[in-house]
Amino acid sequence: MSEVIIREIQKADNESVAKVIRSVLEEFNVPKVGTAYADPQLDCMFETYSEPNSAYFVVEQNGKIIGCAGIAPLANGAPEVCELQKMYFLPETRGLGIGAKMMETCLEKAKAFGFKQCYLETMPYMEAAQKLYVKSGFEYLDAPMGCTGHSSCPVWMLKHLE
Repeated sequence: MSEVIIREIQKADNESVAKVIRSVLEEFNVPKVGTAYADPQLDCMFETYSEPNSAYFVVEQNGKIIGCAGIAPLANGAPEVCELQKMYFLPETRGLGIGAKMMETCLEKAKAFGFKQCYLETMPYMEAAQKLYVKSGFEYLDAPMGCTGHSSCPVWMLKHLE
């Protein structure tokens, strides 16, 4: 496998990032309503994550975007809580440690922004992702936090940032 690069999103990445996210969601038969699939920001991720205390990263290999993830303040949440958002990887990248590197990149940025906790939402059948989240220190919650608009994502997790 040739070298992979994790870098901040650029405007030219918008179309590729949207394709990666939609492709993964379709692979897992995720509902199109109440999930990231329907988010209006999906086609303009660079602009969305240009907001304060927000960052979005892409994984690039041989000039192709093969994964992505970001952090931003939790919508309608406490100011010290961020959300890990839109973390998706194409099938050929899974199980290679790229997700762990991306997670580390996102959490370090969250700490640099001054966040004390990181929240995420996912689907119950995204088991490999949940294993990564648990390994990264996330714990399961009994109820959602904030108001993300992702009513079809019934798994909620939280990590305290040291």
